[in-house]
Amino acid sequence: MTITVGRPPAHDTPADLARGLVTGGVIGASLTAFIGGCVVGRAPLIVTGLVLPTVYGLVLFLAALPRRAREAAVVPRTALAVIESREAVGGETSDVLVRFELSVAPDDAPAFRVEIQQDINVVELPEYRPRGVVVVQYPPDRPWKTRIVKRPTPAWEERAAVSRVDSAPGPAMRSDSPDGCLSGFLTLLGLLLGAAAVLLLFRAELFDSREGDSGAVTPSVSTSSSTTTVTSATGTVVLGPGRSMLDDGELRRAVQSVTPPGEKRQALTVVVQDRLLTVVFAPTGVGSAGFDPRSLPYDRIPGLVAEARATLRVESPQSWQLTADGVTGSLTLRVVVTGGGATGRLEADGQGRVLRRSGG
Repeated sequence: MTITVGRPPAHDTPADLARGLVTGGVIGASLTAFIGGCVVGRAPLIVTGLVLPTVYGLVLFLAALPRRAREAAVVPRTALAVIESREAVGGETSDVLVRFELSVAPDDAPAFRVEIQQDINVVELPEYRPRGVVVVQYPPDRPWKTRIVKRPTPAWEERAAVSRVDSAPGPAMRSDSPDGCLSGFLTLLGLLLGAAAVLLLFRAELFDSREGDSGAVTPSVSTSSSTTTVTSATGTVVLGPGRSMLDDGELRRAVQSVTPPGEKRQALTVVVQDRLLTVVFAPTGVGSAGFDPRSLPYDRIPGLVAEARATLRVESPQSWQLTADGVTGSLTLRVVVTGGGATGRLEADGQGRVLRRSGG
């Protein structure tokens, strides 16, 4: 008599291959978007990297619901089986993962051979010796899902104790058949395609310095007497030896070199030292934050620095710094002068009128 039993579904079906390709694409796209968003500080990319795998996982879960419902509706069949072999394959706790090869003998169906893996308590392991008869359950349409019943009913326990089960012919079905090489290749290909898709779709956010990449720097403009560097976040001017920002018209020219007339860029802060200017620009797209750095009261700044120096009551102040701050709305100028172990401070409004002073 010929015995015909079902086989586990092949892993490399077209549907599984397509799912592997899409899964790799989702992994590659989400990782690239999340990491790229963190590097350039772009919230849309970060959100994409977090939402994409979540949505994909939800789609897979919902798509599997009908199949899970069909499988849950199948009443499992109980049968006797003989243990052909057993082998512990893992486990470091009280439960050990054991690989069993069983010959299952249903009462009203052909016998079949199956290989399974199941956790068994170390104390109970001697009860599952080769050629021993056990009680198993399996879905009739998926016999490779066979499980050993550890606590059978008294009737089935008595049958297992007195019955003899012959070995079933044929190779054993396996429930954990390894994926083929093609599936792994397609998953890797999908990962690379997903990463490439994100880099292509969001190339402006990732590579265009005009759209906010704080690391993108325009070429520095250097002369024998000064160096100017402008990025999307800052602009700096360094004067050469023998020159000072307090010289007539020097500060105005420095500010204009980092803010060309055709660009209406707002500044959050302007910091001026004797030979150094630093302008911190407001982020692109931020409404009314900041001020126009070209609106500074240039003619009043040398006098403000001189007045702050006067509060120190020392002959040779060592350094000075002026900070123009417009983050809170109204423009405020703060001058700090140090020397001789003392500090002089002065605060003025946007017109250069002194509001308060301290030091000594």
